[in-house]
Amino acid sequence: MMKDFIYTTLGAGLLAKEKIKEELEHLKSKGEESRKKANELLQKLEEKGKEEEQKLKAQIKEIVKEVIDEMGVATKEDLKNLKK
Repeated sequence: MMKDFIYTTLGAGLLAKEKIKEELEHLKSKGEESRKKANELLQKLEEKGKEEEQKLKAQIKEIVKEVIDEMGVATKEDLKNLKK
């Protein structure tokens, strides 16, 4: 289930990236003003992509923590407490 989610998310991202590149090339061919708009759009998309990457990483970390808890695997904190 998790693999499917990750693959779907990455696939959608790659597809969107291809479509965005096509649109940017189209805009750039219209002239300098369009080039500026294209660059602005690209910057906004990069920022949004970075935000989404951070959200995805946080979700994955949370899922991994849940799985570790369910499995009963000792964490670094658990081992540190045992040493005391």
